[in-house]
Amino acid sequence: MVLTELNQGVLAISLHRPEKKNALSQQMYLDLVAALQRAEADDDIKVVLLGSSSDCFSAGNDLQDFLGAGALNSSHPTVIFLYQLARFTKPIIAAVDGLAIGIGTTALLHCDLVYVTDRVKFQLPFTALGLCPEAGSSVLLPQVAGYQRAAQYLLLGEAFGANEAVQMGLVNQVVSADKLTQLATEKAQTLAKLPAAAVLATKKLMRKQQQQLTLDTIATELEHFQQLLVSDDCQQRIKGFFRPKS
Repeated sequence: MVLTELNQGVLAISLHRPEKKNALSQQMYLDLVAALQRAEADDDIKVVLLGSSSDCFSAGNDLQDFLGAGALNSSHPTVIFLYQLARFTKPIIAAVDGLAIGIGTTALLHCDLVYVTDRVKFQLPFTALGLCPEAGSSVLLPQVAGYQRAAQYLLLGEAFGANEAVQMGLVNQVVSADKLTQLATEKAQTLAKLPAAAVLATKKLMRKQQQQLTLDTIATELEHFQQLLVSDDCQQRIKGFFRPKS
């Protein structure tokens, strides 16, 4: 499930499925969409604080649930979420601990400030599953990290930690696990107290140049993702993922 709490202009959105390491189900995507729509529509909400209720941010998609949700069209919960996130106009601050796999990493490219613990682990294992990047990450990650480093993570699927994430510009600051919530909340409250029109205009100006490119990239990625998803290569890889480990 997804938990929400509004406090002093900050809407905290927490992933809460600890038994599955916060793997995102289709219902969770719909819950995230509803929370973002609420934040977008409510003038009393100035900032979104995205995090988790456990020491794991997200293990990525719940693959079984994802595969049962049908084609990646405009009514697919994952697709709805991706566009809602990419078009969101208010600041999003992310507080990330533990695993951030797949969408758990790519979603951060749409956040405005990202704070992580020193034990965080990022990974983008798309090619290992016979798939391609999503959430606009095929454009956004090279913009942030440079092409060569992005290739290391998107092509090879190599894991990386907090220090690498800071060096490439994906993350703003690294703290110990016991200080993450406090730091992210303080930053969110500071942002919420600033003149809202100025904050919204600043984000719009910073995102304007890449906004349409990001949306176009998401659409193109989804086309390739859908084609790859039904390929023999991908099907065999996914079967191997679910096969009991000896």
